[in-house]
Amino acid sequence: MTSRSAPDRLLSVLAAFDHAHPALTLTDISRRAGLTLTTAHRLVGELARWGALERDASGTYHVGLRLWEVAALAPRGLALRQVALPYLEDLYEATHENVQLAVRDGSEVVYTEWLSGRSAVGVHIRVGARWPLHATGVGLVLLAHSGSGFQEEYCAGPLASFTPYTITEPEPLRRMLAEVRRSGVAVSDRQITPDAVSVAAPVRGPDGTVTAAVSVVVPRSDARIPALTPALRLAARGISRALGWQPAAPPHGGDT
Repeated sequence: MTSRSAPDRLLSVLAAFDHAHPALTLTDISRRAGLTLTTAHRLVGELARWGALERDASGTYHVGLRLWEVAALAPRGLALRQVALPYLEDLYEATHENVQLAVRDGSEVVYTEWLSGRSAVGVHIRVGARWPLHATGVGLVLLAHSGSGFQEEYCAGPLASFTPYTITEPEPLRRMLAEVRRSGVAVSDRQITPDAVSVAAPVRGPDGTVTAAVSVVVPRSDARIPALTPALRLAARGISRALGWQPAAPPHGGDT
């Protein structure tokens, strides 16, 4: 068996924590990281001294604030959230529905912000949550604007299914991605839950590259997609401008 490197073992300790396992005992960490108890004890101690992990009175470990401090420096994380938040709040006030901001990480979408009201439809989303690209509105936007080679590799599957409406075949997905590029918005209809529809639009960086996506999630029974689209586009454009994007001027001047 190939010996694991020290960085790999250290990262496996951190990877033991996720949304389903935010608090772990040393034994839990050892098991989930695939390490001996002795090795886990040594690495956990080092991480705790640095501040990456914190130990409570019961002896259980949690992710430490030092990691949050470092993660806040990620340009697609907290920095993006801070720029986008005023526009997300405006979008929420205009819709009073779930409003989300997300970025792509490999073949998954990662949610960096989520605003929701008490009367909004329930969603399986939290900040930091990950979902496959093809099953969400924000994911479809990010996939549609990724490189053609990556798109073909992703469309080839396998494509996970969550409801009877989830797209799981390559050709329908390709057609949907083409429509996203043509229309400028993505509509994910009941792909994650059978009672919700997500409408999403791209957020562009200074060079025009799509770096994030913003969405509104509404009940399927009240899918006011045409009414939602203008406010959604306005929010996405506002975030893009705040990030430094300058849309090309039309032939006769004025804004696009």
